[in-house]
Amino acid sequence: MAGTYCERVFRDCRLQTCYVQSPAYPGIYPRHLHCTYKLNTRQPFIKLYIENEEFNIDGQRCENIMTCPMRPISSGAEHCPYDYIKIYDGKDASYPVIGTFCGMGKFPYSIIGTSEDLFVEFVSSPAGPLLNTGFHFNVGNWPGHVETAGSRNSTCDWLLTTEDLAKSGDSEGIFLSVAHWYPPHTSCTYLIQGQKDQVVRLYFPSFRINRIESPIAVFDGDCGESLTLYDASWPDDSRIIKTFCDTFSRAMEKHDFVSTGNALFVRFESKTGSYSGSSLYYWAHYDFFNNTKFGKAVPGTVCDEEFSSWRSVSGYFRSPMNTLVYKRTESSGQLTCRYSFVTDRRLYARVILTITNINFKEHPFNTGSCDECWDGRLDKLIIWEPGMTNSTKTPGSGLHGAKCLCRNTRTSLKPNLPAAKIISTTETLNLELNVDPAHAASSYFKHGGALFEAKYEFVHSPLCGPAVIPASTEGELHFPHYEALGYTEAPRSIRCIWEIRVNRDRDVWLHFDKVRFTTKDCQDGRLEVFLPSRPDYPFLSICGHNVSSKDMPPLTSLDLTPATSDNGYSPSPSVKIQFIGTTTPARAAFKIAWTELFHLPRNPDGTLMTSKLTEGGGFTSSPEGDCEFLCPGDSGLCIPGNLVCNGVVNCPMLLGGRYNESIDTGDEAPEVCNTRTETQDVNWLMIGLGACGGALLALASLFLACRCCCCESCCCSCDKRHDDDEDDY
Repeated sequence: MAGTYCERVFRDCRLQTCYVQSPAYPGIYPRHLHCTYKLNTRQPFIKLYIENEEFNIDGQRCENIMTCPMRPISSGAEHCPYDYIKIYDGKDASYPVIGTFCGMGKFPYSIIGTSEDLFVEFVSSPAGPLLNTGFHFNVGNWPGHVETAGSRNSTCDWLLTTEDLAKSGDSEGIFLSVAHWYPPHTSCTYLIQGQKDQVVRLYFPSFRINRIESPIAVFDGDCGESLTLYDASWPDDSRIIKTFCDTFSRAMEKHDFVSTGNALFVRFESKTGSYSGSSLYYWAHYDFFNNTKFGKAVPGTVCDEEFSSWRSVSGYFRSPMNTLVYKRTESSGQLTCRYSFVTDRRLYARVILTITNINFKEHPFNTGSCDECWDGRLDKLIIWEPGMTNSTKTPGSGLHGAKCLCRNTRTSLKPNLPAAKIISTTETLNLELNVDPAHAASSYFKHGGALFEAKYEFVHSPLCGPAVIPASTEGELHFPHYEALGYTEAPRSIRCIWEIRVNRDRDVWLHFDKVRFTTKDCQDGRLEVFLPSRPDYPFLSICGHNVSSKDMPPLTSLDLTPATSDNGYSPSPSVKIQFIGTTTPARAAFKIAWTELFHLPRNPDGTLMTSKLTEGGGFTSSPEGDCEFLCPGDSGLCIPGNLVCNGVVNCPMLLGGRYNESIDTGDEAPEVCNTRTETQDVNWLMIGLGACGGALLALASLFLACRCCCCESCCCSCDKRHDDDEDDY
């Protein structure tokens, strides 16, 4: 600086451009000096490259250079009362003092400031020996500086948030180990704070643990410097994930440390302090992942969820939002995410699961057809009912109704239909996502799209009655199930799904009787009949405005039999009836009756094969009783004899384009009932035995009555004699 002897200003220093020296260096510096050096760089952190440089300030305090002992390099004002160099962490002497140094030798370490500026003060005493040569060093900045996306509360206390990272435009945030000087008992913290339902991932692409090379204070114990990760938003010692120490820890590079909540706290502590940065050298990367759960997370699992009817009656769910679950190696095994749907029969009896979309990525294992879904390495969805398999284990085949869906399940022929719709027959249903580990990370890690999307709904409340009705020759279904009103409230809306099972090779005829809806609007209430041969579209739909068109033709066994799956599983023939009521459904009422019909085969000439019928009355003596009465007409239908003339029309008759249910037709016609004779054999042996038993019982009763009368007459005679004897006295 002009007008001064040794005041210097160095701006925009870069390595090999700024050389700072004491006066007369490498000669002997004069006495009674007070020199200042203002040092500046463009980037933090400014560094004095003084390590291993010759340093001689007050190194000898006597006049004879041959006999005067050398003083080692020391720090601290108490050790350097005469000649010294003092370094400030800032632009002038008002900033914190990094250290005061004197002595002779090679300087042991460099010094790094916390910003772009350092202020150096050099003082020599008025009467010191003229033996010391001073100092010389270069100025630059530490080359590893990066901008951290966050806010800093002090020198090294950071708040790193999702919003800060989003503003930076980067997908991952970065912070580095403490690269500048810091005093003993320093604590630097990093609070990585995500939004609600987010988790934090932290990993170290580069991590080295060295010995403490430039301590300010001496510490002889273990863990002079440490880095601790907390699964919390504050240093909660009960939630420590990992602690790294300078003396015994092993560095863990490229290992993911993931929080369970939306915050992760990192704390660096040093008992010794340092002139040139931490002994734990690391680059830390962090990012945030959406960990939204649509159901209740199952503890101890990676991505399992449970959906219970008492928490939510219906909803949406999809593959894991947190794509960290896909970051796995092939040795870690197949990724499995299980979604369990649980209800109670006192609340609901069925679960409807609709897979709306499947979006597995293309890879060598996903190009095959779903014929290899069970055994192949395809990404897939497996759906099954634990109540049907009597096991919670994932099935390995389609037995008991289990389904396996893969990438090619959805065909282009039906683009508007869901990939699959499953209606459970029990109160539990499981869906499991399986992803092959060989490509999970490359295909799905940080991939925003859903692998699958689905909806669920718990249906069939107690007001509906039994959900599955076993096969029988006849039956009735009543709605509402009035017994349920005693222990449950009438719902505002309802969805009932009944499965009426039918014996194999039987037709069935449904009768709708006393049908009453709340309004004529089909949105307020409707009845729908679904057949296994047409599961996606109702065969018949009845609501308030068309309740008169409720008659149905007989449903054939072909209509009632589902297609056999590839693994040979064939469900029972059945017909499903669905009632949806959205406005005071308890006010709706109906009765559905049905009759199973046997279809007579035909001869080669087209006539009915009536060999199963007797010539007399049209009845057979077969114990099965399947075809005892031939229904009128050329339909070839017959019914058991016990259904004839029972007050219900069981034989369908097509009259005037409609099926007539008049009590005067078919199996209930007067001429049929009047001429019907019963050919039941009389068991005379049983009648005789019964008559004999009755006669014996009558004789026994008569004998007992006579005996009682005799006893009473005897008692009366004795009493009379006793009275006569008393009169004699």
